[in-house]
Amino acid sequence: MVLPTSVSNPSTDLATHLQEVRHSSELLIKPLELEDLCLQGMEEASPPKWHLAHTNWFFESLVLRPGLPGFTAIDPRWDLLFNSYYESLGKRYPRLHRGLLSRPTITEILDWRRRVDIGLAQLLQNRSLSPEKRALVELGLHHEQQHQELLLMDLLDGFSRQPLEPVYQHNWRNPPVVKGSQTWLSCDGGLVTIGTSNGFHFDNEGPPHQVWLEPFMISDRLVTNNDYVGFIADNGYNRPELWMSEGWSICQQECWQAPCYWRREDSCADWSWEFTLAGRCLLNPDAPVRHLSWFEADAYARWASARLPLETEWEQARRQYGNLLQEAHGILWQWTASPYRPYVGYVPAAGAVGEYNGKFMTSQFVLRGSSALTPAGHARDTYRNFFPPASRWIAAGFRLALHHSR
Repeated sequence: MVLPTSVSNPSTDLATHLQEVRHSSELLIKPLELEDLCLQGMEEASPPKWHLAHTNWFFESLVLRPGLPGFTAIDPRWDLLFNSYYESLGKRYPRLHRGLLSRPTITEILDWRRRVDIGLAQLLQNRSLSPEKRALVELGLHHEQQHQELLLMDLLDGFSRQPLEPVYQHNWRNPPVVKGSQTWLSCDGGLVTIGTSNGFHFDNEGPPHQVWLEPFMISDRLVTNNDYVGFIADNGYNRPELWMSEGWSICQQECWQAPCYWRREDSCADWSWEFTLAGRCLLNPDAPVRHLSWFEADAYARWASARLPLETEWEQARRQYGNLLQEAHGILWQWTASPYRPYVGYVPAAGAVGEYNGKFMTSQFVLRGSSALTPAGHARDTYRNFFPPASRWIAAGFRLALHHSR
């Protein structure tokens, strides 16, 4: 991880923000029962309890043990349980089996979090704390915010697999309707600068570099449920000419017929329901379609005689049009046509933090924007989220693009 040499706030503000973020993570489990805390619906997801423990392990292992004199591991055996993918920090418990970890208990994990909170407060009280160490604390803060969003997405997946369709929160906010009909925004292209070196950012967002963009057009809004119904009605899930080969194979193998959480009363009925964190809800035709894979988004774009935007086009359009690019943030992450690869000049940092992003730059696609699950203050236009193209449980939608000559 190429860490910034300074953080956006002095250490006192960072300490306050960190306290708020840590408290927000624990608020997420308040609506849950104890039985929910070990729920893991699939290998790609993790239980709520594991998310709380892993983010705590991150601070303990990468920040406090090397940075606060006298601070030791609460239990060295827990390193095995809560290390996610940091090979340089030791062995890891199989991801598939995280739901089996009934111990340590949630009480022990919350007590552990208190211990780490005290250690972090002591660390930040040091007036001579180096900018690099403060930056590492800020990295841990943003890492925890990532896991807040993942916790909710993973929980939705787990609840969706249960016949009783549990409700996380009855008043959970569902996405607003898309405003107006689709408008195509024209972008001139040319030589543009992409990426950032300002403020906090993950290392994969930089360094800033120039790319050439051909003129293009991008939709001002996301594709809606009603739009997507047209694709389904036109037999889109049964037309191999619309699909990438890998996507078509997975579609047939998994029997995809609609987005991940769409529901219907029987096999003959229309898709009229959607499973959400508020339980089963009526499908709003004017809301953005969500929880579908890159393969489905790409197939729809081809059916609509359009394409997905490149991530560089998305960033340039956001810079050029600002809020005219509806639902750019706070609704859904948006699939792009760009494979997740390093920017020109990218060099991962040495040590464990260098494993944060760089080693995943293969077999994944970039998403831009943010979602309703993204914590406040965590989104930015240069943010590069990434997932494998078959991922359907993430809070993702998409918008369309066209070559300007069309």
